[in-house]
Amino acid sequence: MKRLGFEVKAVQNPDWARDEIILACDLVMANGWKGLDAQDSRVIELSALLQLLPIHADADRNETFRNPNGVARKTFDIATRHPDYRGKPTKGGALDVEVLHEFLARSDEMTEVAHLIREGISTGDLQDLAQVDDDLDDDFSAPEGRLLLRRHRARERNKGLRKKKIESVHRKGGALACEACGFDFEEVYGERGAGYVECHHVVPLHEAGEGKTKLSDLSLICANCHRMIHRRAPWPTPGELRADIEARRRARLHEAAVIGQQRTEAAVPSATQKG
Repeated sequence: MKRLGFEVKAVQNPDWARDEIILACDLVMANGWKGLDAQDSRVIELSALLQLLPIHADADRNETFRNPNGVARKTFDIATRHPDYRGKPTKGGALDVEVLHEFLARSDEMTEVAHLIREGISTGDLQDLAQVDDDLDDDFSAPEGRLLLRRHRARERNKGLRKKKIESVHRKGGALACEACGFDFEEVYGERGAGYVECHHVVPLHEAGEGKTKLSDLSLICANCHRMIHRRAPWPTPGELRADIEARRRARLHEAAVIGQQRTEAAVPSATQKG
């Protein structure tokens, strides 16, 4: 049918993404952790907003995609999983529970995340980033959702900012070494690695609004450390990762020294016996 030019709609709507559940959970929390009816104006407003999110392709949506009835059901899926709820929970998913626990653990931060998503959609800032996450696989973990992570990655990939950051390091006489592990691409790869390093945007997602990115918001790190920072939330700062790396190095050196001492002590009696 597609080959003939017909538009084929999905039979079922896609599963709720983390970003969508964040917005729904924010609404439920604002309602005293109670579900809302489909006729509620706040549900109708959220339904319209969810239909604007650049997460699901049009072909994956049918005519009921995130309509008020579906949004209302999701609010009850969340509300009935709250620890204080004593009735039988409705049919929800594991992601509903994950996001709920994020809100319970750090409500101020997650409320700000919901605000930033709403703000980014209303201004069009997040709408323009639909294709930024082509390489965001399961090793990129962010409880704040994909939309803010896309903006984060877009800022890290800004060639102009990266160039200015590198120039600022050179002006201060510094080397382009990873701020976490100290790896220097030029030192290891020679001319091939000269001038190469990656940028990491250090401002947390729940704080990184639409303001202009400053050079102080960026750190220069190697590809491996960059991947490790993004791999599991909460993301460590380059300084925190450096402290962890150095602690592990000291532990390995201490372990090697202990083993060496034990081997030396074990060898002494044997030498005495031979004498």
